[in-house]
Amino acid sequence: MIVDRQGRRFRNLRISLTAACNYACTYCVPDGKRLVAAQNELSADAMARAVEYLIEVAGIEQLRITGGEPLVSPRLERFMSQVGQMKLADVSLTTNGQLLSRKLPVLLNAGIRRINVSLDTLDPAAFRVIARGGDLQTVLDGMQQARAAGIRIKVNMVPLRGQNLDQVLALLDYCLQRGYELRFIELMRMGHLAGDRNAFAQQFVSLQQLLALIGERYPYQQTDAAADATAVRYRIPGKGIFGIIANESVPFCRSCSRLRLSSTGWLHGCLSSSNRHYVGDLLDKPRHEALPALQRLLVKALGDKQPVAFSGGATVMKIIGG
Repeated sequence: MIVDRQGRRFRNLRISLTAACNYACTYCVPDGKRLVAAQNELSADAMARAVEYLIEVAGIEQLRITGGEPLVSPRLERFMSQVGQMKLADVSLTTNGQLLSRKLPVLLNAGIRRINVSLDTLDPAAFRVIARGGDLQTVLDGMQQARAAGIRIKVNMVPLRGQNLDQVLALLDYCLQRGYELRFIELMRMGHLAGDRNAFAQQFVSLQQLLALIGERYPYQQTDAAADATAVRYRIPGKGIFGIIANESVPFCRSCSRLRLSSTGWLHGCLSSSNRHYVGDLLDKPRHEALPALQRLLVKALGDKQPVAFSGGATVMKIIGG
């Protein structure tokens, strides 16, 4: 097990199954071009082997499957079937929900019982403007079907001033009524936003602003969260729970346990670091050679973590998932 001076280690792995996406969200893709699969993406077998090795070397306990959009990947079913056999405490998936109805049997067969759905508005017109793809009702129907099948759902919303701030309460009401846990995610200074302070400042909505807005309708109180959780969680008595991933307002770097693996085989220890470490070539080596080499790379990846707070980064989120 690899531990740094602050007592942090890698517990949670987020693996980008593909860089391709059927959306082109404004805060992710500034040019509006729909994302395609990256060249030389790992095979399903190689990705599964990477997860297996990281469980052994780093002590990974939880896995989240991301993208791009993981449900568009042709590797989904084979990868999921292998991961479902591994010794992991939890396997979950983040999706935009556009293909959720169609891929629900694959997720259920793989034992997925928890998903996050990215949804920034309930207004169809605003949905088309922000997502630049897909259909809102298809997403809502997919969520309802997944819920009926026994899958727990969290909804991820990125509040943006001038785009969907008027949807904060509407989406909160919608989630509370259906038993979904809504997570508001503060805009992050990554990719094109890292170098454009004005664009970031014009759109950013803070934890304090969100709580003020929610407090106009509901009383709330802070509630428990895991020690390495990214979200500050709040309970609305008699209604339910919501959370705020307040990367800017309440940094969580001191307790971060996340490691990311891109679809092309690069490890990222920190979103705020441009460093990355290639493991793709290790996955074809004999186990006795691969594991020590992987351990050395993990030491470097853990050393990339920020000591206190996220400071922004040129890394593009669309490449390495959420």
